[in-house]
Amino acid sequence: MIAGHFGFAAMVKSRAPRAPLWALMLATVWLDVIFVPLLLFGIETIVPAPGVVHSPPGYGEGIIYADYTHSLLGALVLSAAFGALIAWRWGRVAGLATGAVAFSHWLLDLPMHRHDMPFLPGNLGDLPRLGLGLWRWPTASALLELVIMLAGTFLYWRAAVHLAEGQGDGLVRRAHVAAGAMLASGIVTLGLSVAGT
Repeated sequence: MIAGHFGFAAMVKSRAPRAPLWALMLATVWLDVIFVPLLLFGIETIVPAPGVVHSPPGYGEGIIYADYTHSLLGALVLSAAFGALIAWRWGRVAGLATGAVAFSHWLLDLPMHRHDMPFLPGNLGDLPRLGLGLWRWPTASALLELVIMLAGTFLYWRAAVHLAEGQGDGLVRRAHVAAGAMLASGIVTLGLSVAGT
């Protein structure tokens, strides 16, 4: 759900203009940034969902055992750490915004994942796993991502143009270009994700 995560970061940027856009974009995928090395070392894994016969699984076809990065407690700790790092450099408001965006990753994954998100790191206590499994319907999940991405881009564009008005045509033009680039990258990311199925 990368495109949807980026769309949400754009929404937050429209409301928290002092938070660096790069930090919001990184925050929205922060859990996955930590997940990748754990996946490479076999600490966290992705296996094909039942009925999927090819590997690696495509868009929404995997069960992701990210038992540390995508556990509820793990996501809270990683998000708080990211927010604290940004707050140290860019202030409390930027830290709170980026920490919230980092945790939004877990919240946005919840409707998509297939009952593979634990409460506690390492699935301590073997509690029931969370996930509503929208990925079982790739068209519906891709449409949800598209809606989030379009809404985020629109809100970002509107806020950027509003801030740029009265400061010269060049700045307004840059706001249009930035929103267009964000929209194009979101569509390409979503298209590549879905095409991988």
